[in-house]
Amino acid sequence: MYGSAMGDGDEVHEVMVTAAEIARLAGVTRAAVSNWRRRRPDFPTPAGGTSASPLFALAEVRKWLATQRQGREVSAEVHLWQALRAAYGEEMVGALADVGDHLLSGGCGLADEAVREAADALVGQRLPTDVLEGLVSRLLESSASSVMDGHSTLRLARAVREFAGECAGTVFDPACGIGSLLIAAGGGTATRRLGQDTLPNAVRLARARMRLSAAGAAVDVHVLAGDSLRADAFPGLRADLVVCEPPTAVAGWGREELLTDPRWEAGVPARGESELAWLQHCYHHTAPGGHAVVVLPASVARRRSGRRIRAELVRRGCINRIIALPPGLAASHALPLHLWLLNRPSGAEAAARCVRMTDLSANSPDGPWQPEKHQEAEVPLIDLLNDDVDLTPGRYVREPEPDYAVEYAALRDELDERLSCLRALLPELPASEGSTAPRGAPMAVSDLLDGGLAALGGEGLTSASDQLDADYLRGFASSAANTRRSTSASGTFRVDPRSALVPRMDIERQRHYGDAFRSLSTFERELATLAALGERTARIAREGLTAFALDPPRGQNGERPKDEGVAERKAAVREDRTR
Repeated sequence: MYGSAMGDGDEVHEVMVTAAEIARLAGVTRAAVSNWRRRRPDFPTPAGGTSASPLFALAEVRKWLATQRQGREVSAEVHLWQALRAAYGEEMVGALADVGDHLLSGGCGLADEAVREAADALVGQRLPTDVLEGLVSRLLESSASSVMDGHSTLRLARAVREFAGECAGTVFDPACGIGSLLIAAGGGTATRRLGQDTLPNAVRLARARMRLSAAGAAVDVHVLAGDSLRADAFPGLRADLVVCEPPTAVAGWGREELLTDPRWEAGVPARGESELAWLQHCYHHTAPGGHAVVVLPASVARRRSGRRIRAELVRRGCINRIIALPPGLAASHALPLHLWLLNRPSGAEAAARCVRMTDLSANSPDGPWQPEKHQEAEVPLIDLLNDDVDLTPGRYVREPEPDYAVEYAALRDELDERLSCLRALLPELPASEGSTAPRGAPMAVSDLLDGGLAALGGEGLTSASDQLDADYLRGFASSAANTRRSTSASGTFRVDPRSALVPRMDIERQRHYGDAFRSLSTFERELATLAALGERTARIAREGLTAFALDPPRGQNGERPKDEGVAERKAAVREDRTR
């Protein structure tokens, strides 16, 4: 993570920033910063970090941005963020916890004078809750992923809030981190929010965030430090809603000392199944009639070492729903995540007989979270209790099958139409007479670029003068002779339009060649479209035949079987496509 370079006696020498922070400071994207590093030889060199996550000296970056006119006036929030990094280095969770204590106490809690002045200046512009949440957003977006392990992203918090629903009672998170899930879940009707985490600074920050967000509301907030599995701070708690994104792949979670623990209602988890220990811990704290929403890696749904516990949870009707989320929601990795929704039936409720499987893995990480009909399936418990007990939603959710007869007929018609048009796109090109070849030395594209007659940009080579036809220029620049010129002796091909040579001719003749090249380009694009359409048609035909939705040709002349409904359904498909 970025921070400060330290000298003897822990003296701060310079503030370090990541590429992501440079982007925020300059008001550009991260890709723009990457381009600066590649293309600007005067861009500051890394002063620390690794090749994958380099760190840069803030003073050098700001100086460079000023010379490039790429910087912005530093906002009050950026000024506070920079002051915090200078004072706290890598301990940014502790820094934000101190800011939270400062905001709650009305002016106490920040020892560093520069940080205190920057915080007070920002509080003069925003509400205390907005100040702290803005800093948390920066922390989650900019920090190194290894440091953010266990701290839920804001995207994930929004997804959990969507599926957890409203709660009028107690919300509990036994691995709350900095409190993102605990704050997001349950809506505004929760009366108690309780949490626990092993990191003291994370606990302080979570507590400050919840107290600031609940200002003026009658909400009881308690967040305590400690290991929830080994030293449960709320042993008798039964919450109406439990939310949790537990730590993953923790071998030393305490199995040996917790073998007889009453929380293992579905069985003692294996050493490598710490996630199932957390899942049962959450279920243990769920009140009758309440529910739990637990974020787990996708592998937990299928690992062989956990199948016995998964089977027992299914038999007992504990699992109500499993949701496959899109990638990009975790703070420290890109692995897919699942949401497990568990219900503890009350005395009057019957246990679940089905598990609703929802597959949103193809959705955007920003939502929407309401599944389409084809993204869900109600799976009877008996169908889940096989040898594998694989609870991966994608195994049970299937894309709806198309109407093969309609789709195949419509694709054939489209192929007929495009094939009939394809021939007309090819220009008539009579044989050339030798005397028509242009005389004189050819023109180098580099000379045309230097002279301002041509331009090379995002759309490639183009004309910048009425003395030069753009299609003529591109056509000859991509000729076989120029392609050979761009290929090295080893066979390496490197596209360099500047090295191309084009024949010298008057503008009228250029336009004739330009028209021909333009027609050929249109033909090539249509041919590529036709090839893709042909592949799709063949795929639909094969799928339809193997699914017995299409029949092979019948009769002596190979006529297709008649289907009086196909014409009407084809018309409906065409109408939908034109809307």
